[in-house]
Amino acid sequence: MSFKVISAEEAASYIHHDDNVGFGGFTAAGTPKVVPAAIAKKAQEEHDAGRPFAIGVFTGASTNDSLDGALSRAKAIKTRTPYQSHKDSRNVINSREMSYYDMHLSHLAQNLRYGFLGKINVAVIEATDVSEDGKIILGTGVGIAPTVCQLADKIIIELNSHNPKELAGFHDIYQPADPPYRREIPVYKPSDRIGKPYIQVDPKKIVGIVETNLPDGVKEFAPADEVTTRIGDNVCNFLVSQLKAGLIPKEFLPLQSGVGNIANAVLGGLGNSPDVPAFEMYTEVIQDAVIGLMKTGKCKFASGCSLTVSPAVLDEIYKDIDFFRDKIVLRPGEISNSPEVVRRLGLITINTALEADIFGNINSTHVTGNKMMNGIGGSADFTRNAYLSIFTCPSVAKGGKISAIVPMVSHLDHSEHSVSVLVTEQGVADLRGKSPIEKAKLIIENCAHPMYKQLLWDYLKLERGGHTPHNLKACFAFHQEFNKSGDMALTNFDDYK
Repeated sequence: MSFKVISAEEAASYIHHDDNVGFGGFTAAGTPKVVPAAIAKKAQEEHDAGRPFAIGVFTGASTNDSLDGALSRAKAIKTRTPYQSHKDSRNVINSREMSYYDMHLSHLAQNLRYGFLGKINVAVIEATDVSEDGKIILGTGVGIAPTVCQLADKIIIELNSHNPKELAGFHDIYQPADPPYRREIPVYKPSDRIGKPYIQVDPKKIVGIVETNLPDGVKEFAPADEVTTRIGDNVCNFLVSQLKAGLIPKEFLPLQSGVGNIANAVLGGLGNSPDVPAFEMYTEVIQDAVIGLMKTGKCKFASGCSLTVSPAVLDEIYKDIDFFRDKIVLRPGEISNSPEVVRRLGLITINTALEADIFGNINSTHVTGNKMMNGIGGSADFTRNAYLSIFTCPSVAKGGKISAIVPMVSHLDHSEHSVSVLVTEQGVADLRGKSPIEKAKLIIENCAHPMYKQLLWDYLKLERGGHTPHNLKACFAFHQEFNKSGDMALTNFDDYK
């Protein structure tokens, strides 16, 4: 059968008010680009005509401006999960104009299959190729594409010629059976392939092909500065000390790393260390630093859900695609983030915190406890099941007006039970085998910024006894002072004594 080539506007005509739409991709990588923008335009036209139009949006992770940005500005989203990172999306979430519920990335595909989140009406997928019998070759990101293609009544494909058809073979598409028929996910090392290099769908479900030629538009990360470099060095030195002590196998262990400037700095530090052997990665996002490490031989293999790399680095990959073919595999999010596989492989996980409290609890998502930043993403998928879980953050933000180390986190995403090590540019706190009061002393001494260290010691002096010595009157004094004056450093505990 020959698939009908349609415009983005015609594709949007298949999507109706109150539909649930599943989008492929993971971050901006592999995210559809023109159909979401056409849906936003349709929403605006419907609103102008006095008619309601809003859809449920399900994605692999964050997306791009054409999806989260355009749909948020058009007030076209009724519900959204699991993760976003766009300022316009954030604004409508925090103004409660969008119903957003945060979710672990590894949970979404199976929750959709279980029927917990309603019917998926339409799947919109970016691909590099599609065969007459319904084999879809994806692009730079996978996400929840296999599941939404399975569940949707209609599939719309953005066929993006910007990506070469030689990407065929980079993907490993596998979906676990649902209970009670589920077996183990047979990944025993990062390079194991367990599925097919394509998504197989009923070709009758493909209602149209929208032809595009557009880059992902992944933004380049800022170069490492003094703070991120020191954090990277601290993580690297700690891991080297664990290697030398025999607490990490001499062969090293696969790494998972979050996204961003700190993660790139950490990977750069590991790559430059002569004491760290060549390693593999089992992670969500394969970013610029990973590609650089592959070219030097320091990273032997990377399994992920997306190639979230800058345009220049993606061009490098495409120009030397055969070199990378046996070094990269792209999987669905429920496999790249599978807690079962994370535990089996014994990952060293490195993720970023917004804030940490002195007892080792982590807030990854909410500013001052109530304003959503991005979402929990996949950090908990990895952290809770890691061989060694590390969280990193700068000790201060906003020129020192915010301390990332606080008496009590204003929102809890990862409890102290899941956090092995906390690292800032100030130093390292190894929290394993420590009581709450021992953790507090380590974190204050090693991780807090000097301008907040005495304030945190002052907080501990207010303790009321017990196993975890919180003072419930004063535990949010830092946040209260910031809301009042805009500067946590002005906190005074005299009123709480």
